[in-house]
This record gives sequence, C-alpha cells and structure tokens, in this order.
Amino acid sequence: MTFRETLVGLPIGRTGRASLVGLALFLAGGFAAAAWLQPDPRGYGTHRQFGLPGCSAQVLFGIRCPGCGMTTCFSNFVRGDWAAAARANPAGLLLATACAGLIPWALGSAWFCRLLWVSDPLPVTASFLGLFGIASLIVWWMRL
Repeated sequence: MTFRETLVGLPIGRTGRASLVGLALFLAGGFAAAAWLQPDPRGYGTHRQFGLPGCSAQVLFGIRCPGCGMTTCFSNFVRGDWAAAARANPAGLLLATACAGLIPWALGSAWFCRLLWVSDPLPVTASFLGLFGIASLIVWWMRL
C-alpha cells in the first residue's frame, strides 16, 4: 500500500484545492494579526486595538458574551501562553487549536488533491461546530 493510498479521503478538483489554500492563508492571516496584537491583561478587549467598539453585551447587560475574550485568547495562543488563552476564553482555545490544525490539513489536502482522512466533510464540520457551540454556551453559562 502506498502512502497516497493511506490518505483515504474525498477527491477534490482545482476549485476545492484553491479553496483549501485560500482557507489556509486566511487562517494564517488571522494568526498573524493575533501575533501583532498585545493581549489585554483583563482577558478581553484586545480587539479594541483594531478600532472596534467594546462588547455590546457588556455595555447593555453588564455581562460578557460567549465571544468575549476570543481575540485575547488567540493573541495569547500564538505566543504559546495557553493557560492565559484558556483563562481568556476556553472555547476560544478549542477554536484556536482547531484552526492551527486546519492550516497544515488544508495545505496537505490541496497538495494530495483529496480531503485527507475525510470521506464526507459535512458530519466532520457539523460535529466540530456542535462541539464548539456547546463549549461556548458552557463558558457563557459559567460566566453568568
């Protein structure tokens, strides 16, 4: 059995390959932006360095939303400070880890012209989104 045969996955064409390379570049750009930012020591608010407003949930209701701390989490993640990333947003640490893993997976899939180790992307994507959604809701509930 050749190495290529062990990769078993859904074959993809040029459009799929280009999309995967685009995804990898987009994610790498996000990590580069996170590296450029200085993590806010409060654990949230790092996104304000982009000129964005504060969290509407905090302003209107006085509570942090499920996304609060995501940018700070990613900024700590790229620095290798995973404990600070988890304190900022544990669900964000799950997302950052998945995004970091998606970069080599997407590039490898584009290189080998098949979705590596994935025969049907829909259940894989739905499972991850469900897991991330549940993690976000748990984090939010614990913050209330």
